[in-house]
Amino acid sequence: MPSFLVISLNMDAILAEITTLQRWKRIDRITQEGGLGDAYAATILRMKAQHGSRSRLGMEVLMWVSHSERPLHVDELCHVLGVEGGSVSLNLRNIPTVKSLTACTLGLVMVEKSSSIVRLVHYTLHEYLSHNPNLFIKPHSTIAELCLTYLNFRQVRSISPSVHFVPLPFPFVEYASCYWGTHAKLETTENVKKLALKLLDGYDRHISSMMLLLHEIPVRDLPFDWMDPPTGFTGLHGASYFGCVEMAVALLETKQWQWHVVATDLNGGTALAWAARRGQEAVVRILLERVDVNPNAADEFGLTPLSWAVRNGRKVVVRMLLERDDINPNTTDKDGLTPLSWAARNGHEAVLRMMLERNDANPNATDKFERTPLLWATQNGHEGVLRILLERNGVNPDAADKDGRTPLSWAAGDGHEGIVRILLERNDVNPSAPDKYRLTPLSRAAEIGHVVIMGILMEQEGVDPDMADSSGRTLLSWAARSGCERVVRILLERKNVNPNTTDKYGRTPLSFAAENGLQGVARILLERDDVNPNTADNYGQTPLMWAARNGHEGVAKILLERNEVNPDSTDVDGRTPLSFAAGGGYGGAVRLLLERNDLNLNTTDTIFGQTPLSWASENGHGEVVRILLERNDINLDTADEGGRTPLSFAAENGHEAVVRILLEQGGVNPNTADGMVEHRSRLLPGVGVVGS
Repeated sequence: MPSFLVISLNMDAILAEITTLQRWKRIDRITQEGGLGDAYAATILRMKAQHGSRSRLGMEVLMWVSHSERPLHVDELCHVLGVEGGSVSLNLRNIPTVKSLTACTLGLVMVEKSSSIVRLVHYTLHEYLSHNPNLFIKPHSTIAELCLTYLNFRQVRSISPSVHFVPLPFPFVEYASCYWGTHAKLETTENVKKLALKLLDGYDRHISSMMLLLHEIPVRDLPFDWMDPPTGFTGLHGASYFGCVEMAVALLETKQWQWHVVATDLNGGTALAWAARRGQEAVVRILLERVDVNPNAADEFGLTPLSWAVRNGRKVVVRMLLERDDINPNTTDKDGLTPLSWAARNGHEAVLRMMLERNDANPNATDKFERTPLLWATQNGHEGVLRILLERNGVNPDAADKDGRTPLSWAAGDGHEGIVRILLERNDVNPSAPDKYRLTPLSRAAEIGHVVIMGILMEQEGVDPDMADSSGRTLLSWAARSGCERVVRILLERKNVNPNTTDKYGRTPLSFAAENGLQGVARILLERDDVNPNTADNYGQTPLMWAARNGHEGVAKILLERNEVNPDSTDVDGRTPLSFAAGGGYGGAVRLLLERNDLNLNTTDTIFGQTPLSWASENGHGEVVRILLERNDINLDTADEGGRTPLSFAAENGHEAVVRILLEQGGVNPNTADGMVEHRSRLLPGVGVVGS
């Protein structure tokens, strides 16, 4: 066995390291040598040998850090370490400093700078403390007693129960409120019971009940205008939540607490519902023995104790409830989900089998979205639940929801390959059933780019890979639009897929790829000789025009490599690719287009009569203006239908830099009438405008 001197030297070597990483590395080396446990034991002995209250404080810190239900922030820990058993108020002068907290543990505890969380120096220390439980005497009842003492302080009781945040002067309130019962259930004493009953008396008027509800209930489930105290969340609710049987029994034995059995909280939940929700079997059993308890009482969400137990997978509680003849297994919540639907939705196989043992539980029940338990199982990827349901006679594996989506559609759209295979083994599943948007399971798989599921589905008889949805778009269009190159290649390998198919707006797959700048997809499509690069949509916009208007220079370059691409095509408004690129300020696309000799720089649109230079000038794109002016064949003074020239557009919109660029050109007439007198004086000072 290593000598005490060697052990001390090991621990001193660890503590001599400055950073956490360096300490961890040193601990790992000592662990490999097998001397770390002895080093921890020796350090704890040294810690206990400290003078005064340092020894007690060091051990209390180790107890809290190793037994708390969640990591504690340093301000929380300091506060509870200042609590004295039996006191009725918090003495702020008794709260230790952070420095004393770490010093008295001789480096076994550290405070994370980034989060201010107190942690043990290494996970091996937690293992050591777990294997040596006798180091602490009844740690959980001690923690419960300190939590309850803190919550019963006069200062804490005076806090408004309507507070929706942890009060800064009392940082330990949140932990004490949410976990006192957890520790008390593990280990209790008469004093803990006494303190708990004091807290639970008037519980719905205490800040701790608010903290507990905020911890447990999602914000979306809170009443919109919930600013009042949590009226109705009684002491019996609290005891049921934590599963503290002794406290629950003590409350029920008091006459004035009898009505609490049927009392409901802010969401209409009973004590039984909370016990079932949390899986507190002993409390559930006690409450079910009472004649004044309604086991089917639903809260404001329509959830019964059975619903909550099933939803959270509380197997023992579910069995206890289902053994009662007066339990209704088909109650529906506000969304129409039955307990069986919740079991399928959350993947609780054992609970699902229990539900199905009840002959009166309906496995085909639909909710308000017309989704069955089987559909929920497929949507959430629960293969085990799916197989259990498919074993039942009469379960329809192809029942669609209100949007027309079948279980196969959901499985394909969410990428659940195993479920897709299971469903396709059945003869009563339609592999190409379209939903109300005319999207098939294959369409849904293509949307997320799941090529394996696509391959599985395309092998099925009757599946059409070129089927269009309600907007006329095929799989190829969707894949091209989203940039799924692998999907595009797979589809183009099929002889029955048309690469030039148009939707109801006249858009082709190439058009979508050009709009979104997807160079890879564009190259794949243009490798095909039968792809028409000039197909215009219903508004006359070609793929090149879409690329130019969005500044996708790479796609524009790929398109212009095809000799048959028309760089000067016009849409329904008479705008060209160059007009869009210039108006958007895309200099790269403009230069690319200007490399073509068959381009007309002075084309005017049919709406306003503007040229590419006018559009660039109006929008203040000086760089594009300079690029255009490099061409000798450009007309500097072309006027639109209102008589405005590029120069007047720039002046009208206050683009001084563009005005200067244009005035540098010898052929620009600064006195050209623009038909809008109020803007004629807006040129830069000193340009010599007649009449200014």
